Amino acid sequence: MKILFFARLRDSIDCAETSLEVLQPTQVHNVIKQLLIDHPDWQDAFDKPLLVAINQTMADMDSQVNNEDELAFFPPVTGG
Repeated sequence: MKILFFARLRDSIDCAETSLEVLQPTQVHNVIKQLLIDHPDWQDAFDKPLLVAINQTMADMDSQVNNEDELAFFPPVTGG
């Protein structure tokens, strides 16, 4: 699975893209758990509110993902 990081999340973990192999469908929150096992120094960044998209469609942390999916994480955007 291709995983993308945007905006301040990308800056705080110093990573724009990574990949993770999932052998069976799983939920987004499980992908995050695995990312944090592989990269424990990312914990603070993932403790902040995040939005998620699967294949460029907004999703939530309970959404299912497959190995062929593209998963993107980004912080909520505010404007004025």
